[in-house]
Amino acid sequence: MTMQDGMSHFSPGPDMGRELRSALSRFGTGVTIVTTSTDAGPVGITANSFSSVSLDPPLVLWSASRASRRYPAFREAEHMAIHVLAENQMDLCRAFSASAHAFDQVDWRESERGVPLLQGCLARFECERYAEYDGGDHAILVGRVLKASVRQGLPLLFYGGQFGQFAVGA
Repeated sequence: MTMQDGMSHFSPGPDMGRELRSALSRFGTGVTIVTTSTDAGPVGITANSFSSVSLDPPLVLWSASRASRRYPAFREAEHMAIHVLAENQMDLCRAFSASAHAFDQVDWRESERGVPLLQGCLARFECERYAEYDGGDHAILVGRVLKASVRQGLPLLFYGGQFGQFAVGA
């Protein structure tokens, strides 16, 4: 690693994982919970790898670790819902980070397609499976948005390995 212009420079590799993770953490993201239904019941996962892709057709994406025990549920899912969390939903984030089956701790209902819909989020995107792409140790899952819901509020954010809130007017 070298220093120049106040920045550390390095080439990513097996021995630079911590440095690469630190550099990637400089991009602040929103926090989402993705839910789906399985034969064994509802499943949820916390993800900050969410992005819009296209308005026409309406597409969004998120990434799931292939090593996650929850990944097979989403790989096989025909429908899922992506919930953008509000600043006051840290408990919800923690619940689904700890357990795929944290539904007994939250307010939710089932959609007409059988997908768990969490209440109180800033935005929700009910999706059907559109595509899956190889993303190395992650899978990039693309959903076609069938229905969107939105409300006013401030987001829960993730930056530098920590959760925080957006400061309006800062």
